[in-house]
Amino acid sequence: MKGKAVVVGGSGFMGSHLADELTARGYDTVIVDRVPSPWLQPGQEMVVADTDDLEALKAAFAGARFVYHLAGIADIEATANRPLEVVRANIMGSANAIEASLAAGVERFIFASTVYVYSQQGSFYRVSKQATELLLENYHKEFGLAYTILRYGSIYGPRSQSWNGMRRYVSQAVKTGVLLYPGTGEERREYVHVKDAARLSVDILAPEYANACYILTGTQVLSSRDLTNLIREILGGRVDVQFDPANRAPEHYSLTPYRYTPKEGRKIVLTTFYDIGQGVLELIEEAIRDAGPED
Repeated sequence: MKGKAVVVGGSGFMGSHLADELTARGYDTVIVDRVPSPWLQPGQEMVVADTDDLEALKAAFAGARFVYHLAGIADIEATANRPLEVVRANIMGSANAIEASLAAGVERFIFASTVYVYSQQGSFYRVSKQATELLLENYHKEFGLAYTILRYGSIYGPRSQSWNGMRRYVSQAVKTGVLLYPGTGEERREYVHVKDAARLSVDILAPEYANACYILTGTQVLSSRDLTNLIREILGGRVDVQFDPANRAPEHYSLTPYRYTPKEGRKIVLTTFYDIGQGVLELIEEAIRDAGPED
């Protein structure tokens, strides 16, 4: 084995795929989450704990080489009206994970941030990520804790939450035959498949990626119109696509997140990656299974 790696928030969408990738590469993988993982693999250890429990985190991190921190509230729209809850879960929870990592003497702390740190959108979710990045950089400066910050873009794929953008549109199309997109059709995203994101997230354990920020957004750029057309084509054209510019969520960016400039981040990409058509097909098949048999 390559040593112990802990994934805080490892029962979730991105975290579970990351845990699987770590296990596949020979790491002794420990998942820490408030809820047991429904995707726990043989050889993975499950620790049920919350990030508000500093002592539980210290115990779980004992002997770890690497700690990945992905836990917290990630639904951007849900954070707009829950500032104190976001501060407790995303900032204080992250502070506890960082402090526990320092106490455990981990080799490196890897923080799951977002491209929204560059923007004025993203509500309190964005604020919590900016604050944690600064906190982590200062833990490195004051105490020598090595870190890597990963700023994820639009991740899609199996196991995604119901509020995940791609999952929401696919499920809506499968269940109702109507895809209502809250925008003009010109919004653009760089989509990255969750398994590609997981691969890159383990690649950065190489020493040269320490104490820096990286952007993981993929290389496949689609407008919302291109995406909805792709979903409709895969479903045989049996989807009524409607755009609703008046209801575009103000928390989300339209063309680019770049407004505010935090510490410089370098983009990293894979030379081989999931084709987005194949990835959308995979997601549609999962949505059909989840919908169950027709009456």
